Amino acid sequence: MWRSKFAAVAVAAVLIALYPRAQSRPLVAPIAAPIYQRLLPQIERIKLFDHHAHPAFADDADVDIAPPPPGALPLRLREDNIEPIAAARALFAFPFGDLKGPHAKWLVDKKAALKKQHAGAQYFNDVLDRIGIETSMANRVAMADYLDPARFKWVFFVDTFMFPFNNSALAARNTDEAVYMPLQTKLLQRYAQQLGIAGLPQRFADYLAFVTRVLEDNRRRGGVAVKFEASYFRSLSFDDPPREAAAALYDKYRAGGVPTMTEYTTFQDFIFRYIVTESGRLRLPVHIHSSAGGGDYFYVSGVNVLNLENVLRDPRYLSTTFVLIHGGYPFDREAIFLASMKNVYLDSSAMELVLYPTEFKDMLRRWLETYPEKITFGTDAFPFGEVLGVEEVYWLGVHSTRTALAAALAEMVAAREITEPRAMAFARGYLHDIAAGLYRP
Repeated sequence: MWRSKFAAVAVAAVLIALYPRAQSRPLVAPIAAPIYQRLLPQIERIKLFDHHAHPAFADDADVDIAPPPPGALPLRLREDNIEPIAAARALFAFPFGDLKGPHAKWLVDKKAALKKQHAGAQYFNDVLDRIGIETSMANRVAMADYLDPARFKWVFFVDTFMFPFNNSALAARNTDEAVYMPLQTKLLQRYAQQLGIAGLPQRFADYLAFVTRVLEDNRRRGGVAVKFEASYFRSLSFDDPPREAAAALYDKYRAGGVPTMTEYTTFQDFIFRYIVTESGRLRLPVHIHSSAGGGDYFYVSGVNVLNLENVLRDPRYLSTTFVLIHGGYPFDREAIFLASMKNVYLDSSAMELVLYPTEFKDMLRRWLETYPEKITFGTDAFPFGEVLGVEEVYWLGVHSTRTALAAALAEMVAAREITEPRAMAFARGYLHDIAAGLYRP
């Protein structure tokens, strides 16, 4: 996720002093404007498959394994943004021009009343219906009983298996890792409890069996994909060490001691590839955070999607489906060419929120002109608080995407690259059909 890795307190301030009629929109070439007006209403009627989101109420601790420390915010996510009030107006008939004090309380009370009126799974089902989302992925530690499994598909985190040893040296590197590492340890313990295991297995073979059993058990519990957030903890450059090297490190550090950075990286490299292999066997697509992220110590060079090329183009993993979450941004131009592999797809989530619609339009157009059958829509919706909830972020992501997509396709039609019927076929694929097809039995 991108936005969920920024400070929740800072992002909640986005809704201060907003004006409802200032929704940003893509600039469309004049020759394409009439085409845009024809395409947009059709695109607005397409039911969506949201390939990446974090649906939850604001007080749900299971929404994310690694909540972010404060970090710098891109312009569109700062407190002086004048857009998000439109979401509250569209979803909840919000009648005010700002969300200060009693106006913010009005919105919180309105949502609370609707939650009581639409108990259980009905509340979020109604939210999806109002926005036009048929199905949403749910990136979460565990699923919540208020999410309808027919509408929300569970994507579970697996980075924790790469960090079974003493993580004190990693946590000491910076304040970001001081937050992330204890939570990775906590999730590993939770998975062990899930299977009734006390502590790490004695033998490395048994540890690998434990990893496999968790994957299998989470699949039985409704999991449809695995998620790596590895770029928050290390580079996406994964070497290919032999099993014997990883086993020796497990034997050395299972019971204690702090691995060197080189040793721990070797172990992580092997476990990453093991999970990729097992996920392919279990038909669980592998989602990888592939864009710049939040916090003050996120290494953008480490998330360059070209670091993954030796994995994505490895013939051993042709049975594994990879989804590059957030489309590799700011290396999105490189990412689309990785999608030439038949088992590699891109997701555009978060970019429709970080980028303004004109820039997002240009990014979508480049993708559509290259491998249109390999790109998928997502929002990265996340509950930043009671005021700026996941509901409003869903709406903003959908609105920005539909308008940017219509503009990109209109310009392609105007340039005589495609016809209007083909433009609509591209729209249906990107917004729904391509992602939905990855999860059919």
